[in-house]
Amino acid sequence: MRHEERGKRKESLLAYRGGSGIGGGSLLWLILLLLLVLAVPALAQSPAAQRPAAHSDSDVAREAIGQLRSPYCPGLMLEVCPSGQAEMLRDSIRMLAQQGQRANQIVEWMIANHGEEWRAVPKRSGAGLWAWVLPPLALLFGVGLVAAKLRSMRTREETSGVRATEMTDTDRDRLAAALREWEHAEETGE
Repeated sequence: MRHEERGKRKESLLAYRGGSGIGGGSLLWLILLLLLVLAVPALAQSPAAQRPAAHSDSDVAREAIGQLRSPYCPGLMLEVCPSGQAEMLRDSIRMLAQQGQRANQIVEWMIANHGEEWRAVPKRSGAGLWAWVLPPLALLFGVGLVAAKLRSMRTREETSGVRATEMTDTDRDRLAAALREWEHAEETGE
């Protein structure tokens, strides 16, 4: 063991530092950073960000197929379902795209024919809006709970009345002897 590491260990065992908590300013920055991190994916998923100005028919069909789960292969997306019926459904979607339908119109056609349970991406309105709103709110609520708990722990620590006292020479000698014994045991492999 190196001499510097032993010295650092002794210093850390002999020294007492008060606990540090999250201050009001850093908590605000943490919340702002979290909101920014949550806003970026939401902006990236906006319809304007998803599709360029000129969309080919195959892009529209691919976008619609990517938003649907397969009614013929439970648990799989329509784009990867190997069944013949799924291939026929993908062909129907491609034909609708060639006829000029937009991806959201094709998805709504599929949902009308097969049911809401095959929608892979929740709607951004009505009840589906809760699927977009609740997870970030739950995350913010959790961060708030953690911050409140840290603050209460810090306040409790400050008001508990238990303070570190200076070590007496006897305590310091006992601690130094215990450290020497421990280092000796480490060096000899006991």
